[in-house]
Amino acid sequence: MKPQLADSVFIRACWREPVPYTPVWYMRQAGRSLPEYRRVRAGVEMLTACATPDLVVEITMQPVRRYGTDAAIFFSDIVVPLKAIGVDLDIKPGVGPVVGAPIRDKAGMEILRPLEPDDVPYVTEAVGALTEELGGIPLIGFAGGPFTLASYLIEGGPSKNHDRTKAMMYGEPELWHELMERLGAITLAFLRVQVAAGASAVQLFDSWVGAVAPQDYRTYVLPHTSRIFAGLADLGVPRIHFGVGTGELLGLMGEAGADVVGVDWRVPLDEAALRVGAGKALQGNLDPAILLAPWEVVERRAREVLERGRVAEGHVFNLGHGVLPSTDPDQLARLTDFVHESSAR
Repeated sequence: MKPQLADSVFIRACWREPVPYTPVWYMRQAGRSLPEYRRVRAGVEMLTACATPDLVVEITMQPVRRYGTDAAIFFSDIVVPLKAIGVDLDIKPGVGPVVGAPIRDKAGMEILRPLEPDDVPYVTEAVGALTEELGGIPLIGFAGGPFTLASYLIEGGPSKNHDRTKAMMYGEPELWHELMERLGAITLAFLRVQVAAGASAVQLFDSWVGAVAPQDYRTYVLPHTSRIFAGLADLGVPRIHFGVGTGELLGLMGEAGADVVGVDWRVPLDEAALRVGAGKALQGNLDPAILLAPWEVVERRAREVLERGRVAEGHVFNLGHGVLPSTDPDQLARLTDFVHESSAR
């Protein structure tokens, strides 16, 4: 990692080192709510955009230019590595990832071969170009967690209850663990490609893992997530772990090997610090919907997040999930300035 990156406020907070102010970035900051994003994405399908380096660079840079965030998040999608190895899937607008042939038996799993760097040359190219343009601002690499990927593959698309996923997890544990092993290896390879190309932190985004009870997380998910984080340890970059509705899993998510545990808006950060335990930084956790309220409300609630975040050994300010599409970009610009100014030590 370049010396100026290692000394960035974001990286220092991830390592629980003293910082002059609380760093901030936003999940899904690249896109959705930005008019400039909608302009460049007009008529371009999501997976095409993710495989076009110039577009990836432009979209990743847009929120950094507009808000002055302390980190950029690589513009991608959790299904990109699956598409790259030949899984028949598409992202349907308003629906999400849809899989042509869902994986429900051992034969279906054969499509999941290991990911090679040559499968994603556009990722290497885009990360390289971004790190040049970002200079001293860190780029966060990005991948989907194995439970969430498994759910899309088994269900064939987004699912409210993850019925088929849990049926395999409970009823065919050997098949489940083989699927999770393959997905874990693909995810690890995808993250290593991004770091090799210049990303200086990574976030594992296991969106739907909050659907799993703690004892089941320990049995069916933790070994695979731990393998991913262990497989990144030699790279010397901060590893962030985030899921939605994971209040009951925060301790286990820390145990999995992340340096930073992301917290959604449901658990106050001081409480989250107790659940996660010592030796971890926290990331979060303003409810994204608060940004739709008047500024006085946003300011009051953001101050509360910063106050509670002081209990943590390190704190990266973020939302408790992604930026909502209807968010006014001016609210985010104002929030970024407010976090920087009011947290200045």
